[in-house]
Amino acid sequence: MDKLSQRLVKAKIIGLDTSLFIYFLEENKTYSPLSKITLKGMEDSKWAGVTSTITLMEITVHPWQMGRENIAREYEARLVHFPNLAIVDVNRNVARIAAQLRAKYSVSPPDALQVAASLAFGAKAFLTNDKRLSKLQELIDVLILDDFIG
Repeated sequence: MDKLSQRLVKAKIIGLDTSLFIYFLEENKTYSPLSKITLKGMEDSKWAGVTSTITLMEITVHPWQMGRENIAREYEARLVHFPNLAIVDVNRNVARIAAQLRAKYSVSPPDALQVAASLAFGAKAFLTNDKRLSKLQELIDVLILDDFIG
């Protein structure tokens, strides 16, 4: 886990995939410790995080499906008010970058938008658990959570 912290400190600005927040909020036994390290470092101003409004949608889908409006709103509030976290809107510039990522690397639309938002904000690394995004390594340091387990 020290290895993860070292990589995050080096990057300074880290793009965060939705999975990191889901692991944290749902206290996933395998990945929660890594998500806690990442978010605690942001709280302590060791590095900054960036995600897109796609994350806001994705973390609230399940609570909305379950009819748990209070949980959906709590998740939204926690995300919006999290220290040293920028939530980037999907604007024309982000959409253009995402289109270029899809054209060159064939990544899914949500992944392209997440990475594009991170790149537009100046992130040097992108933390995810989606190994398919490793093909973007030439653009951004793709950090796969599984690589930091154990």
